[in-house]
Amino acid sequence: MPDSTNPIGVFDSGVGGLSVLRAMRALMPSENIVFFGDQAHVPYGPREMSQIRDFSAGITRFLLDEGAKLIVVACNTASAAALTHLRETFPQVKFVGMEPAVKPAAETTRTGVVGVLATPTTFQGALYASVVERFAGEVTLLTNTCDGLVQQIERGDLDGARTREILESALHPMLEKNIDTVVLACTHFPFVIPLIEQIVGRDVRVIDPAPSVAKQAQRLLDAGGGLNLSAGGKVQMFTSGEAAKVESLLPKLLGETGAVSRLEWDGETRLFRP
Repeated sequence: MPDSTNPIGVFDSGVGGLSVLRAMRALMPSENIVFFGDQAHVPYGPREMSQIRDFSAGITRFLLDEGAKLIVVACNTASAAALTHLRETFPQVKFVGMEPAVKPAAETTRTGVVGVLATPTTFQGALYASVVERFAGEVTLLTNTCDGLVQQIERGDLDGARTREILESALHPMLEKNIDTVVLACTHFPFVIPLIEQIVGRDVRVIDPAPSVAKQAQRLLDAGGGLNLSAGGKVQMFTSGEAAKVESLLPKLLGETGAVSRLEWDGETRLFRP
């Protein structure tokens, strides 16, 4: 395990991973963190899995060059497409990925009907199929890809008319079939939980996976003696998109302000500072 003061590396296709970063900051405020959002390629959902694997490996190399002691793949799509590949390519590195929270939904549903919101690649991946096979045998899962929602959140539109329209189109048919739980299997989606709760009402549980991911990162670091016990963890922010745009979203999405630095892609496998 690297030095405990080394940062945790966190990445996503865009700003969605800030929902995980927010949970990590709440749970482990002393940890230093390097965050990368791949805005140049957002959304990952419609892309080929092989391309997502290349992006994820390139981002991982950058985070390791920054000294990352642990890497959190704060993106359901990248986890579905690339997590196994990353663990094989970087066997010395500990990774925490996103797993759709089908298990807790299946364990607590009263009606036996659960809604799952995710990107197409997440639904197509072996990880989702495995979770469904292991935990959802007695549960009816209703799925929707919420096309366009990631882009709305990237714009910072968390409660506008178009955002509401996308969510109502996904959730109203599920409500008609008596869902009592909604699983958010995309890290962008927790930012619209207040709007989702307005649509589904108080009797439907909405599961945000971010706190569980933060706890798993903490467990891995603790087990390896890698927790940072000093005070005042710092966050470094990088994007492959427009730095000023990401900076403007930080107060709304992360509850913090900070500088964001821009990186550029050399092909699909290497990031560099321009």
